[in-house]
Amino acid sequence: MSTFDLIRLLPADHFSTALRHDVQHGLTSEPKWLPPKWFYDARGSELFEEITRLPEYYPTRAERAILTARADEVAAVTRARTLVELGSGSSEKTRLLLSALRGLGTLDSYVPVDVSESALAAAGEALAADYPGLSVHAVLADFTARLALPPDGGPRLVAFLGGTLGNLLPAERAAFLRGLRATLDRGDFLLLGTDLVKDPDVLVAAYDDAAGVTAEFNRNVLNVLNRELAADFDPEAFAHVARWDAEHEWIEMRLRSLRTQTVKIPALDLPVHFEKDEELRTEVSAKFRRERVAEELAAAGLRLAHWWTDDEGRFGLSLARPI
Repeated sequence: MSTFDLIRLLPADHFSTALRHDVQHGLTSEPKWLPPKWFYDARGSELFEEITRLPEYYPTRAERAILTARADEVAAVTRARTLVELGSGSSEKTRLLLSALRGLGTLDSYVPVDVSESALAAAGEALAADYPGLSVHAVLADFTARLALPPDGGPRLVAFLGGTLGNLLPAERAAFLRGLRATLDRGDFLLLGTDLVKDPDVLVAAYDDAAGVTAEFNRNVLNVLNRELAADFDPEAFAHVARWDAEHEWIEMRLRSLRTQTVKIPALDLPVHFEKDEELRTEVSAKFRRERVAEELAAAGLRLAHWWTDDEGRFGLSLARPI
């Protein structure tokens, strides 16, 4: 019989406190910025699901193709009893790994970790129903701030998919990987998805689609601030910008003010002034080369053991283990 339980590691006021901190800090900085995690309210999550189906947005399809081809190999190498997924969301791609581990006969439990309790509950209950005998131990946590893995159930396979590592700035990535390494035992593994450096035109198109879905997704963060902090942003007064930064090898998403304006955020007693054409950075999405993935893993105490890409070399999936 399958089981499902939810462990809450976030205080009840975590969302409100974190949002207020990020907005206060980011919108009083020069240049202004917001972290991308605030994209994902209910509407933002719907828009992102739509983005993953767009012809320009290849990462989801490319990563799924690798997992389809390599899940059995990942299972055979790791022989994991516990699959831990960071930022699990809907856990759609996870099913490929769960099925491979189940087919091998090693799988006992699945541990999805996410900041969305509703996503954890929906995905966890569905998986418990679809995989008889599977124990699902969902963890409500912000894995970039506090990472806690179950101490037993090894060997464990920790999956961090979707290229989400690239949303962290270099210092944040280093701290995250060091923290993750500290939680891993000798027999554990990390399965990491990273989008790869490629033609800038292909990259920009993936973040600035012809249908304008990504533009709506980007501006939706202003709706989040309006709803949660009583701000008076006019989303239509900002243009979506996606730009390739060749020096840092990352895509930046920004919102450009179309006019001189001052936005009021009453919940913070904060007026925010924008000059015409001033930009607010809302996301960094780093792109990687195999060498940099290996270097960053090694700096955190992890050894790159296996490396796979899709047929077109657009996306990388790496399997690493503690040194």
